[in-house]
Amino acid sequence: MVVSRVVERTYSNAKDEQLKLQKTGRIAVAALAVVTVLGLSACGSGDKDSKPTKTTTSKTTAAQTSYPPVPSAADLNAQLQTALDPSVPDAQKLDMMQGVQADPSLPSRLADAYKQNNATITVTNVTDLGNGTITADADISVNGGQPQKAVVPFVAEDGKWKVQKEWICNALSLANQTSPACS
Repeated sequence: MVVSRVVERTYSNAKDEQLKLQKTGRIAVAALAVVTVLGLSACGSGDKDSKPTKTTTSKTTAAQTSYPPVPSAADLNAQLQTALDPSVPDAQKLDMMQGVQADPSLPSRLADAYKQNNATITVTNVTDLGNGTITADADISVNGGQPQKAVVPFVAEDGKWKVQKEWICNALSLANQTSPACS
């Protein structure tokens, strides 16, 4: 009888852990997709009248002047809805991700993942690493769950900040998807 109860508890605990892992996996995939979509907005709205944001660095070099202005967290949050808007053509979003011209449907997949998981995102900080790379810290919530922390790397390419290709490919891999851009 005691052995039977122990086996039942062990089975029940294992089943609970499996369900938790499945939920955590879905949250992680959704979080990565959401943050990647957020990255789409980091390249700016194309508004030539907007003023560059100030960044704090301890040292400025001539090489840094060739990088685009670093967007603020507020700028990224303001642009997020545009990046997630399905009416914005994928062709415009491809220019916001590093190396994804090989997969024109990638932005739609990421936007769909955001929508399907009822995700919300808030950028809390943008850090200029000073080498043509910035990172965006964000809080992501999926289906009303507790916010999760995420960091998304961006690289300066062709005068714009683009979500790093490796990060995008990792996000797709976690979602059990592949892309010609990642081969």
